[in-house]
Amino acid sequence: MLRLTEIKLPFDHAPDALPAAICKTLRIPAKALLRHTVFRRGVDARKSHAIVFVYTCDVEVADEARLLAKFKDSPRLSVAPDMAYRFVARAPETPLAERPVIIGMGPAGLFAGLVLAQSGFRPILLERGKVVRERAKDTFAFWRKGVLDPESNVQFGEGGAGTFSDGKLHSQIKDRKHYGRKVLEEFVKAGAPPEILYVSKPHIGTYKLIGIVEKIRAEILALGGEIRFQSRVDDLEIEAGQVRGVVLAGGERIATRHLVAAIGHSARDTFEMLHRRGVAIEPKPFSIGFRIEHPQALIDRGRYRKDAGNPLLGAADYKLVHHAGNGRSVYSFCMCPGGMVVASASETGRVVTNGMSQYSRNEPNANSALVVGISPEDYPGGPLAGIAFQRFWEARAFELGGGDYCAPGQRVGDFLAGRPSTAWGAVRPSYTPGVKPCDLATALPDYAIDALREAIPAFAKQIRDFDLADAVLTAVETRTSSPVCLRRNPDDLQSVNVRGFYPTGEGAGYAGGTRSSAADGIAVAEAVAQNLIEPRPAIPQSANTP
Repeated sequence: MLRLTEIKLPFDHAPDALPAAICKTLRIPAKALLRHTVFRRGVDARKSHAIVFVYTCDVEVADEARLLAKFKDSPRLSVAPDMAYRFVARAPETPLAERPVIIGMGPAGLFAGLVLAQSGFRPILLERGKVVRERAKDTFAFWRKGVLDPESNVQFGEGGAGTFSDGKLHSQIKDRKHYGRKVLEEFVKAGAPPEILYVSKPHIGTYKLIGIVEKIRAEILALGGEIRFQSRVDDLEIEAGQVRGVVLAGGERIATRHLVAAIGHSARDTFEMLHRRGVAIEPKPFSIGFRIEHPQALIDRGRYRKDAGNPLLGAADYKLVHHAGNGRSVYSFCMCPGGMVVASASETGRVVTNGMSQYSRNEPNANSALVVGISPEDYPGGPLAGIAFQRFWEARAFELGGGDYCAPGQRVGDFLAGRPSTAWGAVRPSYTPGVKPCDLATALPDYAIDALREAIPAFAKQIRDFDLADAVLTAVETRTSSPVCLRRNPDDLQSVNVRGFYPTGEGAGYAGGTRSSAADGIAVAEAVAQNLIEPRPAIPQSANTP
């Protein structure tokens, strides 16, 4: 198979236009094209009067060698890579006495568990939250009534935070081993729409994700894995630089020499415990800001102009960046077309926002986070200072919102003018339990407020009316990524100072979304499997070894 890139066609092209364009590009007759499949399809709306689909196709032709020689100087044609997933190690027929343990069942933990189970290693998965359907009930109760369960919410429970964040699956990671393809194929096998295999920005939506997560769980169990819900890990046992086991909240000890930490970016108490135990941890950059809501029709018009609302294009999204005069970068994050802003707190007395869309993306508002880059220099004080920084602004949002998990909000026109909002206009905020109009000037550091006030009008030069006076800002978005990094060796993916401890996913600082977290979980599962079959010697104990 050959891979042909950059095939551009009008978005409303006829069904037979794609094979015809392939033949025209390759300068071959139609009969020479034996087969073609779409590997990726994106939308190019830079010229709003001529929106096109951009295809990458895998093609089979009668004489591949001749065609490759003919196009040897063209970057558009190459041999299609072999993307089939192959397991790096298999468990022996006689079960090993030692079983790997995984903490967390977000994307990283779920896929680490799946690959280890498929390899025959019978992993034990520990999740502090509940099964996904019970977790969904608790989450919806929080949204409707403002009753927070700190152990079962948007952040904690089967499926991880991504289950309630649109189910976005696009990723920009370098993925030379094609782990991301394995992730998509497993999702499709579990019931996801097949289109996620080729659209450039795939997403599934929360309601579909719930069933998909359940099917992946069922496969892990069928293959000999064990899953324990409502099982929070409160301590880690380390002896001579080697992990020996975990202790659950109820006091139970589970012995293991291979522990995967897929704990997510909101497991603050677990980060604190790991720091006490001497596991290598350091602060890292993240971002904070507000959610902004516009009418979806405004974004559609701004991106697609005369073709706004065409079902072939669907709800429009955007990606925006502005470098402010005070040296701060402001960018859009987790854009949710036709979606809603959701309450995402996991600790009492704090307000956190996020965004999500269902598969249909048919809600009236578009939303995204507008966030400002934060570095460890902004929150000096040690490895966990970023957590304290997040907590401060989350508590401030709770206070501004009235102390009942309502979020503070402001009309964009009022925010730019520096005056409090007292009522909503044409755009109604979607966040529940509710949004209290106020002045957001004290909801973030001054430098972030200044950067956002500069960025919003600048974004209006790219998307008309982005600075709509009635657009809504809702505070506060703090969980864009983990504020810490659990340091690991690049070769065997184990902690730099604790053997048998494998940090993975977004919480550990090695991913930034569902697909990249799942891919990192697969990489760590492979490292665990290889070490189970061929154990490496222990690292020498040193002053830095717990």
